[in-house]
Amino acid sequence: MIRRLLPQPMTSVAVFALWLLLNGVSAGQLLLGTVLALALPLVLPEPLLAPPHVRAPLAALRLVGVVLYDIVKANIEVALLILGPEARIRPGFVWVPLDLAAPQAISLFAGIITMTPGTLSCDITDDRRWLLVHCFHLDDAQAAVAEMKQRYEAPLKEIFR
Repeated sequence: MIRRLLPQPMTSVAVFALWLLLNGVSAGQLLLGTVLALALPLVLPEPLLAPPHVRAPLAALRLVGVVLYDIVKANIEVALLILGPEARIRPGFVWVPLDLAAPQAISLFAGIITMTPGTLSCDITDDRRWLLVHCFHLDDAQAAVAEMKQRYEAPLKEIFR
């Protein structure tokens, strides 16, 4: 009975906690958070709820460090571009070929790109083989793609192999 009501207990706990963090604690938010925490795991497709298979926790820790470093570095670079002459800024789009297969890994890759100032994940093809990324400043599309794949996708491939 409990397993039917809570097919993914950790997902329910996470939804409830995040709901309260985002909306504050009140009687109404407690009730709505509970309803969402119980209902979402019942209606979401199974692949979205499947727990990720993390194979390399140390690689995950290294990736966190790389992402944090890149966020700080990109903040500085974007600030310098914004404060300089507008003519220096060359925005552009690039298609990044994906070697990742797990939906969680693809979502993390797109999220990491979006969290890094100056880049934004815009779209993914229906076959999940290409990710469209907007770059605030794009000098060399091939170099940008290579850097994203080397700094973020390669560790994710190791983590989710």
